[in-house]
Amino acid sequence: MSVNVKTTVAVLALIAGLACASSAAVSAFAYTGGASASAGSPGANARVRAGAVATWFGPGFYGKQTACGQTLTPLVVGVANRTLPCGTLVSVTYDGHSLTVPVLDRGPYSHGADWDLTAGAAEALGITETVRIKTRIVGKAPNTPTLGLPPGASGAVSAGGALAG
Repeated sequence: MSVNVKTTVAVLALIAGLACASSAAVSAFAYTGGASASAGSPGANARVRAGAVATWFGPGFYGKQTACGQTLTPLVVGVANRTLPCGTLVSVTYDGHSLTVPVLDRGPYSHGADWDLTAGAAEALGITETVRIKTRIVGKAPNTPTLGLPPGASGAVSAGGALAG
């Protein structure tokens, strides 16, 4: 069974829209590979950055392991950050669209960029180039091999992005 990447991203975008209308716990759950997350009040260490610069990465890295231990596929929705711990949940807002994603890699390595979105996260937010985004730390999820995969897509880890059937 093959997976249509555009359909998957559309479903993720729909989930993101529903998650924004729901509680933070539901939003965090939708992007943590089904793992529960502590997504209550982020506390004093929450940082909101309205002018953060974001780039995106993906196709050239598919099949490779992230710094946090996930296998990058087109289905993975997450973000790279140089300093935040793996599993930190970050709300990313761009052009009226918001998405809660886990930190699952280190980077970006582009000069001047603060965040590096996976191609799936960038597509769900409508990002096609380097842009300014708003970010906010909203919680923490356990760092697992399925972190960043949509619920029910855990088979994609070993199948290089195609669901094992």
